[in-house]
Amino acid sequence: MRILMLASSFPKWPGETTAPFLEEIAAGVAARGHAVTLLLPFHPELRRAAEERGVRLRPFRYAPHPALNIWGYAQSLLSDTQIKRRTLLAAPFALAASLGAVARELAAAKLAGQPYDLVQAHWVLPNGPPAALPAALFGTPLVVSLHGSDIYLSERHWALALAAAGTFRAAAVVTACSSDLRTRAVALGARPASSCVIPYGVNPQQFRPDPVARALVRAELGLAEGVPLVMGLGRLVAKKGFGVLLDAWPAVLRASPGAMLAIVGYGDLREALERQAAALGLGDSVRFPGQLERTRAAAYVAAADVFAMPIVRDGADGLPNVLLEAMGAGRPVVASRVAGVPDVIRDGVHGLMVPERDPAALAGAIVRLLDDPALAARLGAAARARVEHELTWERASERFEAAFVAALGRTYYG
Repeated sequence: MRILMLASSFPKWPGETTAPFLEEIAAGVAARGHAVTLLLPFHPELRRAAEERGVRLRPFRYAPHPALNIWGYAQSLLSDTQIKRRTLLAAPFALAASLGAVARELAAAKLAGQPYDLVQAHWVLPNGPPAALPAALFGTPLVVSLHGSDIYLSERHWALALAAAGTFRAAAVVTACSSDLRTRAVALGARPASSCVIPYGVNPQQFRPDPVARALVRAELGLAEGVPLVMGLGRLVAKKGFGVLLDAWPAVLRASPGAMLAIVGYGDLREALERQAAALGLGDSVRFPGQLERTRAAAYVAAADVFAMPIVRDGADGLPNVLLEAMGAGRPVVASRVAGVPDVIRDGVHGLMVPERDPAALAGAIVRLLDDPALAARLGAAARARVEHELTWERASERFEAAFVAALGRTYYG
C-alpha cells in the first residue's frame, strides 16, 4: 500500500518532543511493509533526513517572509486555546502550499506509474481541506485522523465547524485517538459507521521501570533517598492543567513535608506557572526542568513516585501520550477523568482518576499513593501490563492498517 500523509507537526530532530506520536504512527505503518511519504511544513529548526525509519519526509515551504514560519510544530496556537495573529496571516499561504504539495505528490506518483492508494490527513483542521480536494480530484480515498486540538477548534467557530464537516463528508474513514474525540467528531458531521477509535501506543522498551535512571534523575535533582517525587510532564499549556497541580501542592506538602514536584516541559505558560508557584510560597519544593529530549524524558518518568496528569477541558487532549508513557514505566498515575483517560485507565486498577479542576481531590489522590506504596506498586504494575498487551505502537499500527484497508473498501472496519 502506498500512503501519502499530510501533517503540520513532527519532531524537528530525532528525539525532539513535538508530536512524537506522528513519527511513531508513520514509522509503524512503514514497518508493516507500506510505502509512506509524509508532507510537512518547513521549519527553520527541522533537521531530518530525506528518509528516516522507512518514511520519506518531504517538507514544503509556504511563508513569504521568515516571520510567518509559524505554521504547525505546536507554535500556531497560544497555549493551545487561541489562534495566534501571525498564524492567521500565515494561514492562506500555508493552506495553499499544503494543497499544492499534496496535488504535486499525487500527480508525480501517478505520472511515474506508482499512484498512491490513499491520503491520510492528520488533524481535520488545518490539514483536512487541503488534503481532501486533491484526493478527490485524483480519486484517492481520504483518511482523516483526529488528535485533539483540531476538534476543539472546530467546536469554537461555525466557519471552522463547516470546514470540518465538509472534510468529514469527503473522508472514507475517520480515526480518533479517544472515544471522547470520536463522539465529538460525529457531532460535527463524521459518519458513525466509518469512524473508529485507534488509541496511541508507547514503546515499552523505552518507557519502562528503570532503577538506574531513577537514581540518576534523583541525584540530578538533589533528592535524598526516601524523598517523594511527584511529576507532571507535557507542554506548558492550558489543557495540561498544571495550574491545578500547583494549587494542589500545598495540601500535598502538609501531608508529606519535603516532597518534590517536577513539572517537565516547555510552552507559553512557563512564566505564569513559575509566578503561580512563587505566589503560593512553594519555594524549592517545585522544579521546572524545561524541555527534555525523549531519552531523558523517559528517565524522568521512571524516577517519579507518582505521575500526575491533571488535564482540563480547555483545548483538551485526545489521548495524552505522556499518560501511556507513565503507564509503560510502571508509574502510579493520578489523572483527570476527561478526554481519552477513561479509555486506558480503569479507576483503582491502572491508576486513580479525579474530577478535573479539583485541587483537593488531586492532592488527596497523590497523598493516598504516597502513603500506600503497596497500592502504588499494584497500580503501576497493572498499568505496565496493559501497555505491554494492548497499547504498543505495533498494535496501533495494526489498527491503522485495518482502517486503511477499510478506506479502500476491501473489508468492513468497525
